[in-house]
Amino acid sequence: MNSLWNILLATTLFLLLPLHTLASPASDDQPIARYSNGHTCLACVAVVSVIEQLAQVHNSTVEASMERLCSYLPEKLFLKTTCYLVIRMFGPDIIKLLSTDMNADVVCHTLEFCKQDPGQPLCHLYPLPKEAWKFTLEKARQIVKKSPTPEYSRSSSDVCSLPFLAKICQRIKSTIKNSVPFKDVDSDKYSVFPTLRGYHWRGRDCNDSNKMAYPGRRPDDWDVHEDSNCNGIWGVDPKDGIPYEKKFCEGSQPRGIILLGDSAGAHFHISPEWITASQMSLKSFINLPTALTNELDWPQLSGATGFLDSINGIKENSIYRQLRKRNHCNHRDYQNISRNGASSRNLEKFLETLSRNQLLDHPAIVIYAMIGNDVCNGKADPVPEMTTPEKLYSNIMQTLKYLNSHLPNGSHVILYGLPDGTFLWDNLHDRYYPLGQLNKDVTYAHFYSFLNCLQVSPCHSWMSSNKTLRTLTSERAKQLSNTLKKIATSQKFTNFDLFYMDFDFHEVIEEWRKRGGQPWQLIEPVDGFHPNEVASLLLADRFWKKVQLQWPQVLGKENPFNSQIEQVFGDQGGH
Repeated sequence: MNSLWNILLATTLFLLLPLHTLASPASDDQPIARYSNGHTCLACVAVVSVIEQLAQVHNSTVEASMERLCSYLPEKLFLKTTCYLVIRMFGPDIIKLLSTDMNADVVCHTLEFCKQDPGQPLCHLYPLPKEAWKFTLEKARQIVKKSPTPEYSRSSSDVCSLPFLAKICQRIKSTIKNSVPFKDVDSDKYSVFPTLRGYHWRGRDCNDSNKMAYPGRRPDDWDVHEDSNCNGIWGVDPKDGIPYEKKFCEGSQPRGIILLGDSAGAHFHISPEWITASQMSLKSFINLPTALTNELDWPQLSGATGFLDSINGIKENSIYRQLRKRNHCNHRDYQNISRNGASSRNLEKFLETLSRNQLLDHPAIVIYAMIGNDVCNGKADPVPEMTTPEKLYSNIMQTLKYLNSHLPNGSHVILYGLPDGTFLWDNLHDRYYPLGQLNKDVTYAHFYSFLNCLQVSPCHSWMSSNKTLRTLTSERAKQLSNTLKKIATSQKFTNFDLFYMDFDFHEVIEEWRKRGGQPWQLIEPVDGFHPNEVASLLLADRFWKKVQLQWPQVLGKENPFNSQIEQVFGDQGGH
């Protein structure tokens, strides 16, 4: 989860190597230069691998496969244009090297996108060449020595420096950094635009020219004349003159769902089709522009705030959809305040983007779910960077005090524990990674090792062959979970009650096994780390059932007028 926007954005963009500079929450203590070199190397190896495998799959030349790759990319966000631009810069050298059977590691080291620093290990994804590495690399350098390729800066190339992209890049950077909508006319933190922190992240604004109309507020004058809380219920029943909002929602205990999360909560996802040559087609990249403008997150499909039907066909719903189903007056009242790389250490930097007015708004259910980055990082020695129980206690108390001063009375806060991430290595290490499936040459163990060597792993400590390190990480995660539990059972606040829930991924695995599935099918295949959509929805379902059983007051009453709301207002205009 740590800076996965940085780590894998360039990979999915293929030839747009440097767009990882749009990253939002890079770990504050990571050297920028090291990040840049590691990410650029990772991106280069992925790009060259895809080019090489496209040529293999279609029995074509390397030049034809580069053309094919660019043709697949959409015109939006200048993706296709930039692809052709970058190929014109680097294509001749790539063609020469791949045509002499050099693999992606050799190509990227030759072109200096990958570098072996003095005294540092050689980072490679594929098996080393049969000949000595130095001999192979020198041979490759001689091949491109007299290349007519124009001079270019490999390590610092940045498409955002191009004149036609500079302004939009800057605005996008600002949006991601601030975690508020890119397009928000009335500055109420809600938008009519889906991506760039728009309504994919928090309920759609129903009047972007009125700062006092937004999801989650108590209705203004029972919404006789207009919809002030965007739940689609307004006007007066002509039969009895009673406002619909008063008739259907008064006493129904409306409430919203707010997630304070990391990339797992935001549902970080990279489509396997984007890096799997045998599956690649014109349809593969249709959703790429949307994904990029959502920081490679898919909150609209997340387990907490997702409002769209599952693309995997699973019947379970997100927590928000369950809450809306329980009471239609909760329509559009969701906020996914998650950020790639978020942890208890940096939450305060974007917690203020939470939108809740203590006097004007309904209570909220807040889920605190920083499930990885307090124990996960990409450092060569990850242990010293892990959050201690003492520091977590301090961070959480600071967060809870902030929430107490901003949440309406009657709200609820649930602290979610950390998982035991040993299931990652246990279930994936010997399986073939997407880039290794065609030629059966790269497993997840190889992929993890490559990320760790580059120091860009989202979680070196769990994505490691070192069993002692994996066990130690799980022990620290358990200590942090116990700290959260201690806080939940000992602390009291005036505006919300506080609960704790274990993050028991093993329960989800068992449920999936009962359905005939395998544990590895619950992990994102490209990053080999995050719970995928199926896992997120199964987790959401277990969350809902536990709350319903243990703390039903958190969810509010089931609204007896739901069917009448549907009769009068239909689906309330979708989302």
